[in-house]
Amino acid sequence: MPSARRSALIAGSAALTVLAATLIGTPATAADPPYERILNGTFDTEREPWWSSSTTPSAVTDGRLCAQIPAGTANPWDSMIGQDDVPLEQGQPYTLKFDASASKPIQFKAVLQQQGPPYGTVIGQTVTAGTTMQSFSFTNNSPVTDTHGQMSFQAGGAAEAYTLCLDNISITGGILPPGGIRDFGSPVRVNQLGYLPGGPHRATYVTTATTPLDWKLVDSGNKTVAVGKTTPYGPDALSGDSVQLIDFGSFRTTGTGFRLVVGEDVSEPFDIAKNLYSALRQDSLEYFYNNRSGIPIEAKYVGDAWARAAGHVGVAPNKGDTSVPCVPGSCDYSLDVRGGWYDAGDHGKYVVNGALAAWQLLDLYEESDRNVSLKIPENANRVPDVLDEAKWQIDFLLRMQVPAGQPLAGMVHHKIHDEAWTGMALAPAADPQQRYLYPPSTAATLNLAAIGARCARVYARWDHALAARCLSAAQTAWKAAELHPAIYAPTGGVGGGAYDDVKVTDEFSWAAAELFAATGKASYKRRISTVLKAADGFSWQETGGLADLALARVPWRLPAVERIHLIRRIATVADSYLADLRSQGYANPYKPANGHYVWGSNSGTANNAMILAIAADLTGRPSYRSAALESLDYLLGRNAINQSYVTGYGERDSHNQHHRFWSHSLNPAYPSPYPGSLAGGANSGLQDPVAQRNLVGCAPAKCYIDEIGSYSTNEVAVNWNSALAWLTTYADEV
Repeated sequence: MPSARRSALIAGSAALTVLAATLIGTPATAADPPYERILNGTFDTEREPWWSSSTTPSAVTDGRLCAQIPAGTANPWDSMIGQDDVPLEQGQPYTLKFDASASKPIQFKAVLQQQGPPYGTVIGQTVTAGTTMQSFSFTNNSPVTDTHGQMSFQAGGAAEAYTLCLDNISITGGILPPGGIRDFGSPVRVNQLGYLPGGPHRATYVTTATTPLDWKLVDSGNKTVAVGKTTPYGPDALSGDSVQLIDFGSFRTTGTGFRLVVGEDVSEPFDIAKNLYSALRQDSLEYFYNNRSGIPIEAKYVGDAWARAAGHVGVAPNKGDTSVPCVPGSCDYSLDVRGGWYDAGDHGKYVVNGALAAWQLLDLYEESDRNVSLKIPENANRVPDVLDEAKWQIDFLLRMQVPAGQPLAGMVHHKIHDEAWTGMALAPAADPQQRYLYPPSTAATLNLAAIGARCARVYARWDHALAARCLSAAQTAWKAAELHPAIYAPTGGVGGGAYDDVKVTDEFSWAAAELFAATGKASYKRRISTVLKAADGFSWQETGGLADLALARVPWRLPAVERIHLIRRIATVADSYLADLRSQGYANPYKPANGHYVWGSNSGTANNAMILAIAADLTGRPSYRSAALESLDYLLGRNAINQSYVTGYGERDSHNQHHRFWSHSLNPAYPSPYPGSLAGGANSGLQDPVAQRNLVGCAPAKCYIDEIGSYSTNEVAVNWNSALAWLTTYADEV
């Protein structure tokens, strides 16, 4: 969920990637208008993407952004209004214009500079404002090139409190158009990790040619090992590309450093190997240890670069998660909700998507034929390591349940997160914000019922005490949800994602299916009301399809006729996803009916591929298996932007994902994302300023940018990586 608010200029940003490294541009002509670099400078409807310091509440009033400047702060930057990710080009002039007034005559600073060290400054002007609106204009050349410039109005150090209002803020300048000219590299698009010897071997070639073309496969020594003809496909609607397809499946020899060549165009290198997905399987699972809350992440498990202190255990400056109060006005108690996984790029912990991620790891365990040894503290306890990792999250989910004797006892708090968005870069242990429990919701309660029931069934073999605790909590949650069937999470919010959901019939059905699978009780079976549908698949907000996937793990609970119908339903959905994959130039089982990619679209790809894999297990049809494997091609580079969306895998891999700690592109003292981290992917909504500046007019499949500020296209999340871990486990064991 979005987490890109910066609360202070000094909040931990440092040396930054330069514009020239990511964008290719051409000089503007005399006829080109000055490029506007500010978003929403007129405040006609809302404040976004402007932020203000935690000391400085602000709001849009009568079409102006007005901030309450406190008294008693020491430095100008202690009280700020700002906007981040303003592109700057060295040597180019920039003109800042704005209107300002205050409740009394005052002085403040208008500053356009780099977001982090060395803070190269374009404009740093002291402004004197009165009680009536005045217009100001300043021009200067930029000493730096940087995609992460920051416009701020710095008003700290005031002796008396006052109100500062701003309007009509504009920064024009630069010769590169917004977004520059994007370079997607080679038009020969392949899985940049590689291919399994017995799996599909397909690629996509971007070309306007309409007749078959010659292709050749060369090895690491540039020796031709296979040849063939491309198959014309034509326009690919979601990417806007015209493409042809390449199938080199007749070549099964293993090796490294292969490349596909069409004319002068050469693909990125790739391998053909039996153990192709072994390392990615492990890394995608170790993502979760890296994002644990409440425990040190030790170098002996993750390496020096990713090691960090335990977050939110009550050691200053943390307020801690061991005694967290409810958001004011919602309850009068505190809970120990330590542990669990940080959801995404922020430090929030959320029940609905966290439960789905834990569920997917438990389902991965049931799908898998063997245990993979993970580099985690529990790896010597004789319990499968994936179950140890899932338990870390399950323990947290159990702690979120409202205790007996309280109003809404048995219900589950929807989430816990900071009072306000924290700055970047920021390690969890350095987070100074107050943390709050947010009110219980029916959706969160039913998520606990579902994951608790699955926990009871899976851990019965390994941890009898945990299994019993899980089943008790699940049954308590079910009863509480029946008593309170329509308590919904509020929309919006500050400091964390909303994860709002006003339809819970799907959660009731999923929880009922899991409780039936765990207990065999007919009373739960009668409450199953949903089936898997291609249009919905499954996600944290659409859980109805999980009822069928739960039943597929316990076929002995169903009469033979019901088992047949269940398999047919899952196969019918798989048929739809197979058709979607085959109907696209870049094979992808995710194909939005409205032509718009959603937030986290890559998890849609992985989740739909998971359904294809389960259908392959149930039916034995090789076409489903092949499609599930080919889905990984899309995630690993055979896509419209020639991008591997997985850190550390592929020549052109995503490595600037939106994350508070994995923020090397903002501060070299922090690490890049851990290998095996899946980026959210193309998102037509463009809900963040970086995407809005750089992706205007993008074709749906190209609405992605590997920039840390683009939280709507480039964030990570536990329920996205759980999908990748499930799929790579399947591919590794095929």
